[in-house]
Amino acid sequence: MHPNPAFRQTPTAENLKFAKARGFGMLSVNGPEGPIVAHVPFLLADGVAELHLARSNPLGRACLAAGELPALIAISGPDCYVSPDWYGAEDQVPTWNYVAVHLRGSLAPLPETALHGHVDALSAEHETRLLPKTPWRSDKMSDGAMDRMLRMILPFRFTVATVDGTWKLNQNKTAEQRAGAATQIARQNDPSAKAIAALMQSVYPPETNA
Repeated sequence: MHPNPAFRQTPTAENLKFAKARGFGMLSVNGPEGPIVAHVPFLLADGVAELHLARSNPLGRACLAAGELPALIAISGPDCYVSPDWYGAEDQVPTWNYVAVHLRGSLAPLPETALHGHVDALSAEHETRLLPKTPWRSDKMSDGAMDRMLRMILPFRFTVATVDGTWKLNQNKTAEQRAGAATQIARQNDPSAKAIAALMQSVYPPETNA
């Protein structure tokens, strides 16, 4: 997390809302030979994230061996490069604006009997976002197919202990400098840059427009 407190004013509830909506992040634990990372979708509710890992994943094997491990889920949002020319001020330097949330807590295995319900809930969450598409459901699969697929993965529960968020959106600049940069960023042909510009303009609008 960036140490500048100007970028870390977002309330915990908003950071959790962002993490829940994103629903995908980098899960990391300390393994016997160093850090182990897995990229995972997850369902977050009431301070608990449910997720699954391939049975062969080293991170999952490390957790099974330990029973429970300290862990981190890093969730990345939009990001973009910021040219110093866009501030309209002297003696500026390039930087990178971004949104990121870190969830720290503990990772523990769940009983394999929890797996089918977890997979159904996870797919339902994301299929709902595709409406009016008819949602995919596991009962559409032929007899035995789902059970064969489920044998390849294992369920886990991540219990959140602390939440840290960085929303680096040029809050350390003047309103005029920030507005100038946001205008130029919005002109970039990049969805991530446009999302950052929108956050700069709506979450942290120029004081003259507040």
